[in-house]
Amino acid sequence: MPKAITFSEYGAPEVLQLSEVTAPDPGPGQVRIRVRAASVNPLDLKIRSGLMARAIPARFPVTPGLDAAGVVDAVGEGVDAAVGDEVLGSAVGGSYGEYALLDQPVAKPEALSWEVAASLVTVGRTASRVLDQLGARAGRTLLVHGAGGSVGTIAVQLATARGITVVGTAGEHDIERVTALGATAVRYGDGWLERVKAAAPQGVDLVFDASGVGVLADSVALTGDSAHVITIADMSAAEHGVRFSAGGGDQAGQSLQELVQLAAVGKLTVPIWRSYPLADAAQAHADLEAHRNHGKAVLLP
Repeated sequence: MPKAITFSEYGAPEVLQLSEVTAPDPGPGQVRIRVRAASVNPLDLKIRSGLMARAIPARFPVTPGLDAAGVVDAVGEGVDAAVGDEVLGSAVGGSYGEYALLDQPVAKPEALSWEVAASLVTVGRTASRVLDQLGARAGRTLLVHGAGGSVGTIAVQLATARGITVVGTAGEHDIERVTALGATAVRYGDGWLERVKAAAPQGVDLVFDASGVGVLADSVALTGDSAHVITIADMSAAEHGVRFSAGGGDQAGQSLQELVQLAAVGKLTVPIWRSYPLADAAQAHADLEAHRNHGKAVLLP
């Protein structure tokens, strides 16, 4: 029988187990893929631990995972794909397994590795969505908190490609990499506000918080308007009048195709930190929770 990672109770990474499962059948608009790579996202950790139990209640056993890339194995009704096609997309019912169902699959260019293809989906769509929600356009100055992270890295690249001046907060080990992506990188932590003001004497128009480390109050003060700040990571957003952005949005498929093409021609990079065998999913979660990673973690079934 096919194998997948499952958990039957909330808890630490150790609740993740390699289990025998039944391969899912694709419904209308879906394909089933033989998974070649599945990315590990911070939301996976929150769902497994129970932090998202109220917003996303689990029906145990759960197979985690939001994104995957692989080879089409079966096709549902109304899908423009064929058995044997190489695709990537958002998983329905989890991606940490030998098989997964994808909604709105996008063709994987030959130039794109399986690891990068799987890693683009959620982080890329999120970065693109928030930039659109902020109304970020050429000539404006954008501050990205967590510019060295998976979402922040893509946000920096998309924004600079659009002619936006970008300042990014990052850890000391990420300063050089964020600078190479086209941003003015400043060290996060105590004193970040003064460092950002020095790096952007013209002022900051917009703030994209991908870090969730208590920067919203100062970010609102920096821009002068809470409407100019969006977070994807700080659950106290409403206390500051700041929008919390979640969900794919109507243009999710379109934005993913754009991201895939940019990555295929080398105009968008996704740092892959480490690949793990599927059976080592618990270790991947533990490494992310300990913030050992500097880029995406990927599972290879």
